[in-house]
Amino acid sequence: MAERQELIPQWLLEIMCCPVPECRGDLEVWAEQQRIVCKKCKRRYPIRDGIPVMLIDEAELPPQGEGTQ
Repeated sequence: MAERQELIPQWLLEIMCCPVPECRGDLEVWAEQQRIVCKKCKRRYPIRDGIPVMLIDEAELPPQGEGTQ
């Protein structure tokens, strides 16, 4: 959807990864929730003012039972 492209350009998303050293998973954008989500560990990183905040301490942990893939 175009909304994802406006939030984070695809080329940037392709070179980014989860900052957790044990993970380094690929990311996807959840535009409606203003989050970037790791496909592997499911951590959710906020997007503030169009800028992804890729700090481990800022991430939301996945809901209970949604563990890693």
